[in-house]
Amino acid sequence: MRLTSFTDFGLRALMRMASEPDRAYSTAELADEFSLSRHHLTKIMATLAQAGIVTTRRGGGGGARLARPASEISLGDIIRVLENDQALVNCFATDGGDCSITPHCRLKSRLREAETAFLAELDRSALTDIALPPLAALPHASPQS
Repeated sequence: MRLTSFTDFGLRALMRMASEPDRAYSTAELADEFSLSRHHLTKIMATLAQAGIVTTRRGGGGGARLARPASEISLGDIIRVLENDQALVNCFATDGGDCSITPHCRLKSRLREAETAFLAELDRSALTDIALPPLAALPHASPQS
């Protein structure tokens, strides 16, 4: 299974946020740290906020924070949210895709089982398990201004 860059970037941001969960992170700050597009990361944060994984606040002192403790956010839940529109294969699409062998296919059920097992394994881990070290603990970290 291959995850989209949308999910990859979302996981990176959440890993940073889990390192200091009481702190608000600006999209600009996270985008700069991971060399990501601010516009793309804004879309990711909106998706995570809509799903109740983060809360966001605009303006001075604003930013994004985890909506609940990182220990209560499973990696499977994050992947489900960020990969929501990405079918593993065409026939898994909400419209059924355009596969001509669907009525006779014996692969689909096996792929569905594999996808379920993949997510079940990720459900066994929480965001706390993959949190990055706080920025201040990194040797190359520069003081925040």
